[in-house]
Amino acid sequence: MFLGSLPGAQFRPMVLSSSLLKDLAATLKTTSKSAKNHSMTKWVASPTPLDQDQNFDKLNVKTTQIIPFPFGSYPLKRNIDDYVRNGFINLDKPASPSSHEVVTWIRKILRVENIGHGGTVDSKVTGCLIVCIERATGLVKAQQRAGKEYVGIIRLHNDIQSELQLSRVLETLTGALFQRPPIIVNMRKCLRIVTVYESKLLEYDPKTRFGIFWVSCEAGTYIRTLCTHVGLLLGVGGHVKELRRVRSGILTEKDNMVTMHDVLDAQWQYEKEKDEMYLRRVIYPLEKLLTSHKRIVMKDSAVNAICYGANVMLPGVLQYEDGIEVDEEIVIITTKGEAICIAVSLMTTAFISTGGQGIVAASKRVIMERDTYPRQWGLGPKAVKQSMKRNYRNAKKGAVTIAQRNSWKRADTIAQRMTKMMSEKEQSAMSFATALQILDEQKRKEKKRKKRWIKKQTMKLGGFVLKDT
Repeated sequence: MFLGSLPGAQFRPMVLSSSLLKDLAATLKTTSKSAKNHSMTKWVASPTPLDQDQNFDKLNVKTTQIIPFPFGSYPLKRNIDDYVRNGFINLDKPASPSSHEVVTWIRKILRVENIGHGGTVDSKVTGCLIVCIERATGLVKAQQRAGKEYVGIIRLHNDIQSELQLSRVLETLTGALFQRPPIIVNMRKCLRIVTVYESKLLEYDPKTRFGIFWVSCEAGTYIRTLCTHVGLLLGVGGHVKELRRVRSGILTEKDNMVTMHDVLDAQWQYEKEKDEMYLRRVIYPLEKLLTSHKRIVMKDSAVNAICYGANVMLPGVLQYEDGIEVDEEIVIITTKGEAICIAVSLMTTAFISTGGQGIVAASKRVIMERDTYPRQWGLGPKAVKQSMKRNYRNAKKGAVTIAQRNSWKRADTIAQRMTKMMSEKEQSAMSFATALQILDEQKRKEKKRKKRWIKKQTMKLGGFVLKDT
């Protein structure tokens, strides 16, 4: 608890004595000396307060020697534009509009392009509706398949013997059930099999014949049809009077649920007063939706390769969680806690701890935007040798190599800079033939420079000689 939150507490300026100032100066000198002597080639991640919140200290460590990159940011410390583009809203849906109308309104309020919701809610139903924004829309399908919980009011058409009879009927309607979509739902009326995990009666009033019930079910279950079946089993008939969704996936109505008014007020406060605190309370990072997944922490040098679709390789693993099984859906994250992708594991925790090479997981859905971290593949000695061989074979065949194309582009840019430096009279006086001569000279110089660079690289690699294969 902060001091300012205590009743009657006031902030007062701190007065430092001369002895405290001397001690502070001495500690600053020692820390500056140690910082100069410290080498940054190999860095061991030290736990920060944010790391402790993410429980990084409880993960298994594959290696502790990494090179940190000054790219990316912690999910809660992103700038406001990236924070909105990588966030979601746990919305308390109102009763009248449909889910698609609500999503359209939020798109217009936040002025974003892509947006989606994690499970359709009928127009008369209220409660938890997860709205994913921009990059978080990759998690929409996973949220739509997640389990749901509802609290509703059923009204029976005639009297029954006792409250126990209704509770027994609700308990029998669990497990795999046959259902057909109700008439008011605009869907194909085909028979389907759904699963109800648990259902129970909370309260019943025999005078008004109203009963309050709670249901935990899989996605795609129609509670209206379930209440109709309850009335048929009781022999008196029944229907839903009111329904509210209290859980969608891992989020409940107690997890920072906001209304449409909150979204509108937060955006207005950010645009008019440049205050982003309200908007950061309304929108949460997408990583909160993945807290139930088991995690693998990757090195910063391997992040961009995964963003381009590469598999998760074992040499790039930094930390991993216990209990990972084969064909299990896991989340790949960075050292700052950013979600890179959702992957399907191909190794168990035991193989990850003992192995040195191999594919740990195959990426299923990439979440992070490309080039957030720099490219680090194709820079080793083997890759340089292969590129040199490829360029040599293409040069002998007469094909244009990538290096030649890059040199020509560089020459073109140099020529453009020269023309910009010239005055308008000099440009008009220069003919087309002289311009071509300047370009040809620049290309010849670039080719010579490239040949000299290849010779130097061959000498560095221990006299490696290119052969025609």
